[in-house]
Amino acid sequence: MNTAKTKNSMSFLEHLGELRWHLMRSSLAIVLFSIVAFMNRSIVFDQLIFGPKQPDFLTYRFFCWLSSFVGGDVFCFDEVPFELLNMRMSGQFQMHLWVSLVAGAIIAFPYVFWEVWRFVKPGLHETERKSSKGVIFFTTVLFLLGVLFGYYVIVPLSIQFLGTYRVSAEVVNRIDLTSYISMVSSITLATGILFQLPIVVYFFSKLGMLTPELLKQYRRHAIVGILLLSAVITPPDLASQILVTLPVLLLYQISIMVSRRIVKRKAARS
Repeated sequence: MNTAKTKNSMSFLEHLGELRWHLMRSSLAIVLFSIVAFMNRSIVFDQLIFGPKQPDFLTYRFFCWLSSFVGGDVFCFDEVPFELLNMRMSGQFQMHLWVSLVAGAIIAFPYVFWEVWRFVKPGLHETERKSSKGVIFFTTVLFLLGVLFGYYVIVPLSIQFLGTYRVSAEVVNRIDLTSYISMVSSITLATGILFQLPIVVYFFSKLGMLTPELLKQYRRHAIVGILLLSAVITPPDLASQILVTLPVLLLYQISIMVSRRIVKRKAARS
């Protein structure tokens, strides 16, 4: 006979104590992966962070091929016309720490979510646990898809637009290292989080706080909100905002389907 306490029989302080251990293990995983990223500086910076700055980056080669395919070379170029500068004594070291922490958080995301799910799962009913199978897999896949979309689509377009934009030929673009890295990391993380929309809708539908009818009713409001979010995380050009908006709108439609399925299952059980 199992004498271990269940989640339902635990006191509030015991819940907090267990949550603390989940958070500690998650934090430890992030720190460990951050240390690995810190020790692999050349890979993280030269190949990943500064990769979109190179003219032979995968995205640029694809657009060049596409441009050549339709009969032109308007999207082909040989260099990115700006330099990166460090303006502070500790700037490079601080950016090394920050980028390592962001990389650690991205790599550890599946484990962190698994720890959160371990804490939440025992409080669910048996039918809810069965219907939630695969949630870790889909959450991880959506997050990674968002990160890859931001890194290979939004970041290169942002670099090309902002890095080459000039108000006059008299002005030379010399970008501060902090500004460049902040843009790359913020866009990559933001798109990864935005792609979690179906998962968020799934859990809120489980709680009865969202329904497909409600999502349809406020579709226009959601579109406005998505446009505002895309304007915040992308440079001020229409192409980048559309590229962010389109997949999120698709995810919103998928979220409606997810919510409809949850509501139907709850109605069938009642």
